[in-house]
Amino acid sequence: MKILITGNMGYVGPAVVSHLRREMPDCMLVGVDTGLFAHCLTQASLPERLLNSQVFADVRDLPAELFEGVDAVVHLAAVSNDPMGGRFEAVTDEINHRATLRTAELAAGMGVKSFVFASSCSMYGFAEGGARTESDELNPLTAYSRSKVAAETGLGEIARHSQMTVSALRFSTACGFSGRTRLDLVLNDFVASALKTGRVSVLSDGTPWRPLIHVNDMARAIEWALLRQDGGNFLAVNVGSEDWNYQVRELAEAVAASIPGTVVEINKDAPPDRRSYRVNFDLYRSLAPAHQPEVTLAGAIADLKTGLDAAGLKDPDYRSSQLVRLNVLTRAIDGGSLGADLRYTANPAAATFSPGFKDLALRTREAMPG
Repeated sequence: MKILITGNMGYVGPAVVSHLRREMPDCMLVGVDTGLFAHCLTQASLPERLLNSQVFADVRDLPAELFEGVDAVVHLAAVSNDPMGGRFEAVTDEINHRATLRTAELAAGMGVKSFVFASSCSMYGFAEGGARTESDELNPLTAYSRSKVAAETGLGEIARHSQMTVSALRFSTACGFSGRTRLDLVLNDFVASALKTGRVSVLSDGTPWRPLIHVNDMARAIEWALLRQDGGNFLAVNVGSEDWNYQVRELAEAVAASIPGTVVEINKDAPPDRRSYRVNFDLYRSLAPAHQPEVTLAGAIADLKTGLDAAGLKDPDYRSSQLVRLNVLTRAIDGGSLGADLRYTANPAAATFSPGFKDLALRTREAMPG
């Protein structure tokens, strides 16, 4: 089986590659990424060493021949959170929506059998009352979530007019340690803050609901979706666990309980956070009983603590580091190596001295045979 993974050099990609290589050792894994965050490593070795090959390309420009002989596509490539979507709104639609549909059309045209799309529960936005099911009304509040809704709509049409099975996995908010860990995610940020400052500051009043899922359990869901037999030609499904529906203050308190000495600060006077939703995962549980989330909240916190300690996270001002992805894009644009359209510029000097370039080059040489 030949599997093409777009956006493999982001946060979730290393976990997906590691899991598929372990569970499907004979498959051919091909990564496709621009390399924008390639240098944002939080492990000693390159995750890409587990791939059969790595293609460096913008997902907006993929040629049809790239899909020749491919059995399945795992589409992770995206402008990946609300702050980035807010700054790059038009580009977010271009990449997350339009390039997703172009990628799926190319894949279907080349006979790809399975297309797995990393969608998001954030499309529920603000939802009062009970936990949201797949048939409930969507309420996207941000450029990021709107792009996911638009992509799902188009993917449904592509699936209906082709022989390709499409799985839109509406993931809960990601968390946990990865080969390229991000600290601009709620639980990851709380753990880093507790470790480096001894405090967890909740900017809201702590009442908003968030469903979470560990990156390793995201990878297990993707494995299931690649091979699924049930659910129809197009399936949009919430991926997570009822046990992982938490209010933000509960996450902060769990981190404080796991890291002694941590002080929790909650801004009780903050205006309401409009992004608040609980999610129902009954459909995923019925379709994928053998691939249910296994990592607990306590396990995710311990995993992050161990990983960040091993990665040598020392700076209390980590929110200004490359572990917050908007910083990486901003510095690349300011340095001249990246345009506002998030395409590389013809500026070799800027590219040569981009943050982490020499370290990445060294690690790449170390990973190469011979």
